[in-house]
Amino acid sequence: MNIHKQKLAPGITFVGVPIGTARDITLRALDVLASADMLAAEDTRSLLKLMDIHGIPLDGRKITALHDHSSEGAMMRLVKAVQDGKSVAYASEAGMPLIADPGFELSRAAAAAGINVTCAPGPSAVVTALALGGLPTDAFHFAGFLPSTKAARLSALEGLRDVRATLVFYESPKRVGAMLRDAKGALGEGRNAAVCRELTKKFEEVRRGTLSELAEYYDTTTPKGEIVVLVDRGDLATINSDDLETSLKAALEELSMRDAVDLVAKAHALPRRQVYQAALELNTKKG
Repeated sequence: MNIHKQKLAPGITFVGVPIGTARDITLRALDVLASADMLAAEDTRSLLKLMDIHGIPLDGRKITALHDHSSEGAMMRLVKAVQDGKSVAYASEAGMPLIADPGFELSRAAAAAGINVTCAPGPSAVVTALALGGLPTDAFHFAGFLPSTKAARLSALEGLRDVRATLVFYESPKRVGAMLRDAKGALGEGRNAAVCRELTKKFEEVRRGTLSELAEYYDTTTPKGEIVVLVDRGDLATINSDDLETSLKAALEELSMRDAVDLVAKAHALPRRQVYQAALELNTKKG
């Protein structure tokens, strides 16, 4: 393969790397990895292996580890290197940097220091799962990893109940069964969903069904590998503005605005923010 090695301008380049299959890397990403003065990675071993597969030598460079447990000093040394005229390439363990990845702190530090940041984009498990999951892709909400404890996970899921977009989660194979059970309760058992496993790898699998069906399946099956869970948007109840106004007027005669909004939102299965906005408009009309 003809790698184009060149002098890069001082700055940080976030490099998208494969989520599984090593050949899913762009030619530009390979050029950047070959050309950068300094290399940094969430996992130094995985980047070294990727470079070895594609025949990119280190040429005396060391790979700086930059992950959740790295000291702030390690990150600031990269920023200082750019200020001194160096080019830095950063790669996550898999996929696009900053997507559920510690590269965010480096990006923020670079922005604060006013140094140049660019990206050599590449694969992402989020968009790959959306392409394969069979759920609407006109709007999606990436929620990353949910909390590991049941109470916190339920609270997070309930906060996403009214999001009018396909929900996308990363999940541990050990917790996917518990996550789907909680999602069934918090979001509704009839919602369509998909569990996408080992995307782009040999044992790639997409299992589709309702949350109830998937929760039942994964209650007795513990999968292996990387997991992305997709959940379809819910069907929010519809109510015309006149009926909503009538309900609010009646509730406001006996309750505070806060209690009235809570009551009407629950009664009509509407987002609280929608009912609160209607209540504000109703007060404006009175004024």
